Amino acid sequence: MPLLGGVRPPIAALACLLLAVAAFTALGFETIHEQDVPQAVRDAERRIAEDAAVSVGTSIGAKATSLRHFAASPPVAAEETPTTVVKSLLRKMTSVRGGVLLDPHTGRTLAAAGEPVPLTGVDTTGLAHAGTANVPPRLAHSGTTKPRLLLFARVTVPAASGNRDENQDQAIDLVRDQAPERELLLVASEQITAPPVFGAGRTGQLVDRNGRVLAAVGTASTALAPGAGDRALPAAAASAAKAVPHTAGASGSMLGESANGLRRVAGWASISVAHGKDDTADLGLTVLTYKGVAPTRGNADHTRFALAAAVTLAVIAVLVTLLLWAAVQHPLLRLHLSAARLAKGACDTEAREGLDRPVPVPAFGEPRRAGRALESIRRQLLGEAGPETVRPVRRRPGVRPLVLVCALLVAAWGVPLMFLVNRVQAAKAIPATTVADQQARTESAADRLRQSLGQSYTDLAEVASRISGEPRGREADTLRRALAEHPKYRSLYVLDRTGAIVLRVGKRPLRTIVHAPTGDGITKVNTSGKIPAIAAYAQIPAAKSARATTTGAPAVLFAEIDVNALNSLLPRPSLGNVWLVDDHHEVLAASVGFRAFQSLPSHGLTRLAARTKSTGGTAGSPASAVLNAETAPGAGPSVAAAAPLTRFGPAAGLGWRVVSAEPAAALKLTPYQVRSHTMLAGLLALTVGVACLSWLHIVVVRPLRALTGHAERLAGGDRRTVLYPVHQDECGSVTRSLELLRQALAERDRRARPDPASPSAPSSSPDSAPQP
Repeated sequence: MPLLGGVRPPIAALACLLLAVAAFTALGFETIHEQDVPQAVRDAERRIAEDAAVSVGTSIGAKATSLRHFAASPPVAAEETPTTVVKSLLRKMTSVRGGVLLDPHTGRTLAAAGEPVPLTGVDTTGLAHAGTANVPPRLAHSGTTKPRLLLFARVTVPAASGNRDENQDQAIDLVRDQAPERELLLVASEQITAPPVFGAGRTGQLVDRNGRVLAAVGTASTALAPGAGDRALPAAAASAAKAVPHTAGASGSMLGESANGLRRVAGWASISVAHGKDDTADLGLTVLTYKGVAPTRGNADHTRFALAAAVTLAVIAVLVTLLLWAAVQHPLLRLHLSAARLAKGACDTEAREGLDRPVPVPAFGEPRRAGRALESIRRQLLGEAGPETVRPVRRRPGVRPLVLVCALLVAAWGVPLMFLVNRVQAAKAIPATTVADQQARTESAADRLRQSLGQSYTDLAEVASRISGEPRGREADTLRRALAEHPKYRSLYVLDRTGAIVLRVGKRPLRTIVHAPTGDGITKVNTSGKIPAIAAYAQIPAAKSARATTTGAPAVLFAEIDVNALNSLLPRPSLGNVWLVDDHHEVLAASVGFRAFQSLPSHGLTRLAARTKSTGGTAGSPASAVLNAETAPGAGPSVAAAAPLTRFGPAAGLGWRVVSAEPAAALKLTPYQVRSHTMLAGLLALTVGVACLSWLHIVVVRPLRALTGHAERLAGGDRRTVLYPVHQDECGSVTRSLELLRQALAERDRRARPDPASPSAPSSSPDSAPQP
């Protein structure tokens, strides 16, 4: 009879899977190698380069946006010449070294100011007609000057009029001959600046496509003198960047030469600048960062532990398999054969010899009780004995305790691996370099936030200067345009000198602090509520016209910054959770969900943020540490850092901090990798043992216990209970055989009972009744 289920599959699966877990334990630790420089350190350097590349790309994009904004507003007056147009636009951007105004159709230079703009090799005509509203920035090289970053903007110039200059006649005549309004191309050149990097002993370089260093910042450790191998790092970074498409995620890490006991670890990341809504420009620039770290290679031998654990599990697998085979599988198969033989002998007269052979009785548990019951039934069929109650020895253990013992054997191997073996001491496992890198990345996050807040303030100050002296209707239009141009603003409103709102566009303000501050900067405008509100504010300049402002005239312009815009600046890969907190350590923005003005999630983070304060009235200095878990049960230690938001700029003096915490288990450090593999092996073994033994209990142990009860009741004389086979396996086969034996015993009992209607039956009439 084909057996689709039964006792064999769960036992075989248990043995095979436990041996597979043993093989995984033996081979899995071979992928963990002790390295001179841990992978976590290399990954951190790569992330630091990515952060620097994001900062550079954001800065270039902000400058390009500012230039386009200045070129579009205010409109150029008709009396202005191309030269005055260039000078007035460049005067607003102090970082620009030079600029030219070009005819986009012919490429002719109409005016120039500042240092010469290197346009050699730049197809300005093609760029102007590239089909995009915003021309992306470009990197230009010149033989006489250093490479320059070119920014482009479209300028609408009316027909030229006014006094001519001897040097401007040709340019003005060219403009006059055209339509009343014409779109020209403004090209501004900026000096290449080094990428922002943080951390002692770290160097940051900006590298072009050919591996040439355009700018550098920072100083390497004095123990690492520059060598030929280190000079090859920029070329290697440029080659690696060219091999990968220039996207925001193109990055990597490298190892340099060793000297004086230190090894150079380098990270690189390509720069992509967003110049449109969904467009990015590839400048061919790569950020390279590197520093010297001390080798941290240990002497732990994980292979020996892996082999010992694998051999132990293999022995447990063999032992459990033999126990289940000897106590469950083999006896159940013998019962299956014996029951089938008795049923065939009871139903087939030609196979009566099958009843002459005794039933082998197993020596353990339920199979033993079922064997004794079958032997009693065989003797009853032969007429050697009558019904008798088969009383099992209840004190002896059965199959269920045996399965429980097997589960305990597997758990004795898996549970210690999950909770006891290869535990990690964070203070010793986490190198100081990793803690310093977390601090450097936190400083970089604070710098990104500072740039964003500073740009928000700069844009607002420009809007405040535009609405100075304008009528109320034009002020509202200007504010609506500014709100559309700056998605980070959720609301723009004007306060008078009493602190009342006299003009508002956008969403309803969140401000609860009613006052008109003096000066300009960044501030909180509420201290409670569901959403923390951070706002930039700028004084509105006095009107230059004769209409002088009265006492109730507008005094200050506020722009509430959307908290989601700040939240989007904080998360970075492998930085963990990041929070922006105020001087009272209340959360204002975070990379994860938070409640407005809540405290930091642990006292350790609060104490770390407090360490960054300075008694001298300055912004303070960054701090980092390894913190133990204090809140979430079962959570491990984390690498945390805190950095002041800014030491200068509009947010200086607020006492705000950026705090980050990365779980130590997420770092690619050898001790944590060993612990993860150890816990995984224990969890796999425990899961396999519980699953397979539960399977065995459901399909074998429970039906076997029910089967034993039926057999004992049948041997005890119960001929009325009909037995229905439920499973298509050994237990179901034995149940079917027991039903056939029940029917045979019932028929035999019926034939042995005398017939009341036969003549030989004693009379029940009153005359035959015995006399007293």
